[in-house]
Amino acid sequence: MFNKKNYKISLDKFIEKALYHPTKGYYMKNIPFGKDGDFITAPNISIIFSEMIFIWIISYWKKFYKNKKINIVELGAGNAEMMYQIINSAKKFDYFFKNCDFCIYEKSKKLINLQKLKLKKYNVKWVKSLDKLQNKPTIFLGNEFLDALPVKQFIKANGNWYERFIYKKNGHLSFSNIRCKIDKIQKKLKFKISKKTNFLEISLDQINYIKQLNNFISHKGGCILFIDYAYLGHTMYDTLQAVKKHRKINILEEVGNADITHIINIPFLKKIAKTLNLELDYNTQREFLLNLGILKRAEILASKKSFLEKANIYYRINRLIDKKQMGEIFKVIYFYKKKEKFKLGFK
Repeated sequence: MFNKKNYKISLDKFIEKALYHPTKGYYMKNIPFGKDGDFITAPNISIIFSEMIFIWIISYWKKFYKNKKINIVELGAGNAEMMYQIINSAKKFDYFFKNCDFCIYEKSKKLINLQKLKLKKYNVKWVKSLDKLQNKPTIFLGNEFLDALPVKQFIKANGNWYERFIYKKNGHLSFSNIRCKIDKIQKKLKFKISKKTNFLEISLDQINYIKQLNNFISHKGGCILFIDYAYLGHTMYDTLQAVKKHRKINILEEVGNADITHIINIPFLKKIAKTLNLELDYNTQREFLLNLGILKRAEILASKKSFLEKANIYYRINRLIDKKQMGEIFKVIYFYKKKEKFKLGFK
């Protein structure tokens, strides 16, 4: 794709290659995190974020799997900051720590090398396939995992459905909509699309991952916890964007050199969960973290700090929970089987 002057490719295949091409894909050749990268994630804003995730994990374990061995698996661990802080916290609770196997599922060799450097003093396993996980209850975690998976877009015009493609002609990239039959998509989704719907933005990769994770926890026990950009409206809209140096750009610019992301649609995930006999609860990142005691933890950390250090702690917490920053747009999404409803952090 990168060297061809002319081609036609579906939007999801274009995103897949732009992000995950073995040598030229964005995540395969870049370290995109932090102030000097293209974006910053919650675990890199404050260690307290990961500590709150740990509190949720150990509380869940105590309620459903106390004294049992479990896997804690992070999907797409980035620079491994969240996993590092979770293990740091777990070490303080020996009765829990000795029952945990920590694992990372990661596509990018470059990021795996970065993660191994960060976690070199800890016993962490990297798995290329979820089938390689040990046969025991598993807590799957993903922070900004779902939004980085490729999406398809479908547009209805004059009663006909069209799928969005990318054309490259004489080196110039442009969008093109090609007529399609929506029946094929409905079969994959296993539910009917409303006649009132005029636009769809869906990730078949998302569905496939959720199916795999559901299959695992259905047989071995456990749950799935995602933290990601998400919205609640039943009417889908175009959320696709590219990000370079903390700035939004056209996805056809800087292909392979910019992140491509989209915002998750909660009602769509609920429909997928229903087809799999999965339950789904969610909360805003703000309410989830507040319910878990993030302000109390910040108060403890800040108690013996200088004024400037205190200000820095609360500035970072504010970024995580402020409604105009990450507090509302980010949602915490909990998939579980009916017998494992867990209210901590949720409504």
